[in-house]
Amino acid sequence: MIEIGKHNTLRVVKEVDFGIYLDGGEEYGEILMPSRYVPEGTEPEQELEVFIYNDSEDRIIATTEKPYATVGEFRFLKVKAVNRTGAFLDWGLPKDLLVPFREQKAKMVEGGTYLVYVYLDTETDRIVASAKIDKFLDNLIPEFEPGEQVDLLVAEKTEMGFKVIINSAHWGMIYENEIFSPVEPGQYVKGYIKKVRDDDKIDVTLQKEGYGQVDSISKGILEKLEEAGGFLAVNDKSPAEMIYHLFGISKKNFKKAIGALYKQKLITIEPEGIRKVEK
Repeated sequence: MIEIGKHNTLRVVKEVDFGIYLDGGEEYGEILMPSRYVPEGTEPEQELEVFIYNDSEDRIIATTEKPYATVGEFRFLKVKAVNRTGAFLDWGLPKDLLVPFREQKAKMVEGGTYLVYVYLDTETDRIVASAKIDKFLDNLIPEFEPGEQVDLLVAEKTEMGFKVIINSAHWGMIYENEIFSPVEPGQYVKGYIKKVRDDDKIDVTLQKEGYGQVDSISKGILEKLEEAGGFLAVNDKSPAEMIYHLFGISKKNFKKAIGALYKQKLITIEPEGIRKVEK
């Protein structure tokens, strides 16, 4: 079944002077791919991965170009133009992506970059975008376990930290005092569920809490020690900024890691720093 606004693998039916036709099934028939998108050496019966969308004349068309976002995705996109219909976003294809006025939280301006959700308007069968993010997120009670790894899209800076979209389905929050590496809106990162609160709001963190991350952190510390000749002038009394500069981790996780390494008799913790135990 063809999915408009997404990538599809379709069979080449025939070649013509202005491109090729792909098999769109009973619903869409033969779908044109203009010559400028056809890979060199393409022949009938070959299968191609293509993106299906509506061109400027509202014809269903195929392309090998890849848009910045597909139907069902959240993305930050830049406004190229605004007219009486709405705002038009640059999404990497010749035909810009429309955000109708009714789908704008605030009036969009040319040159501005906004978080939008890309979807297929069932009334017009056209691909459009909306800045009204809330209505495209899941309102069901989230079923996450503490420590569960999730995909995050950093959405907005707040006084408390950053709002994020979790697994393209839920709002979450990363608190400022738990951020130890640069974060900015539009960034895609891995994170971990910290807590699902009684009001169903979700707290997330960029580092796995507890000893679940100690092994990978410990390995990194040992590697740094080896590179430095077996000694580093840093320990559990060192400033958090210094620890982050050296290892890219929080002081809390650093202390747990060196504690585990000490118990395994892999390092010694001295007043001046940590030292690798030579076997």
